[in-house]
Amino acid sequence: MPLFFPLSEDSRERINRIIAIGHNVVHYGWVPFVLYVGYTRSSPQPSLIK
Repeated sequence: MPLFFPLSEDSRERINRIIAIGHNVVHYGWVPFVLYVGYTRSSPQPSLIK
């Protein structure tokens, strides 16, 4: 029983586009996410103004 089924060319392009968008979101969103989590989870919250 094969694991993959044949896809049309349009479906392949859509899947590749979705994967590329997801890759960009993870690539450019990782550092801001880590900074946000570190800021919100620290016990004495640092001031951003100082």
